[in-house]
Amino acid sequence: MQRLIKTVFPAAAGITFAIGVLALAAPHAIAHGDKAHTKTNQPISTEVHPWGRQGDPKKVTRTINISMTDNMRFTPDAINVKQGETIRFVVNNRGKLMHEMVIGTKEELAKHAEQMKKHPNMEHDEPYMAHVATGKKVDLVWHFSNPGAFEFACLIAGHFEAGMKGKIVVAAKP
Repeated sequence: MQRLIKTVFPAAAGITFAIGVLALAAPHAIAHGDKAHTKTNQPISTEVHPWGRQGDPKKVTRTINISMTDNMRFTPDAINVKQGETIRFVVNNRGKLMHEMVIGTKEELAKHAEQMKKHPNMEHDEPYMAHVATGKKVDLVWHFSNPGAFEFACLIAGHFEAGMKGKIVVAAKP
């Protein structure tokens, strides 16, 4: 009978095989679950930006707590660091809305804010970004390797435009 099916309906054998493969793979796909993906065991990125690079949590020189609220403000909204410092930002969302902290240049942040308007569900996984759910805290560790004036902002559509931004001044080494 199987030989007859394969002879008369050769495509049926391929379909049967494909269904079998999918049936075997399905439990593995479901087992992955819906837990958030974290970067806990990933190596530190070597990518360098004008505003610095991802910091090594073992080499933090200072911790700065940042609060975000639904009045579209950061506290503090002005930060001074020294060139070469590795800062652990503890980013705390005290609001009822999703907020984020993204570090960059004024131009980069404005450009990204425009992209967020077009793609509001854009996922963030860069080490200079902290997407923080309501009532949660996220650590962002950053090494400031270059002196200059930089910014941080919440780029969720409408938040940036409402003034949810701050300044980071990195003083040059003496």
